[in-house]
Amino acid sequence: MGLFVRWLFLTGAILLASYVIDGIAVSGFFSAFLAAAILGVLNALLRPLLIILTLPINVLTLGLFTFVINAVLLMMASGVIGGFQVRDFWSAFWGAIIIAIVNWVTGSFISDTGRVGYIDMEKKEDGHWE
Repeated sequence: MGLFVRWLFLTGAILLASYVIDGIAVSGFFSAFLAAAILGVLNALLRPLLIILTLPINVLTLGLFTFVINAVLLMMASGVIGGFQVRDFWSAFWGAIIIAIVNWVTGSFISDTGRVGYIDMEKKEDGHWE
């Protein structure tokens, strides 16, 4: 269940990136859904290898080169899906940043089982929250 929920949020992140960035175009929800699937597979298979191969430059840039890797993977996914187009590298770069931010925010609220987590706080008699 958690994988499907994360897949849906990745689909929403791709749709958001296509709305915000002019160089990214998605023809519809189903194209974004397939693009999210392809991007997930590429992230699972190629991303670890690319991070290991580019480890020295990644260390020198304090991890910022990871966005370049994400942009390349986004461009690769656009080459596979017909209804998902990324015009150039910079569109892919900014799209990768938007997708990473959305995934980071949603990943902090969604557990592995697909449940949305929250903090349960109570106001005590002395006015403090606990």
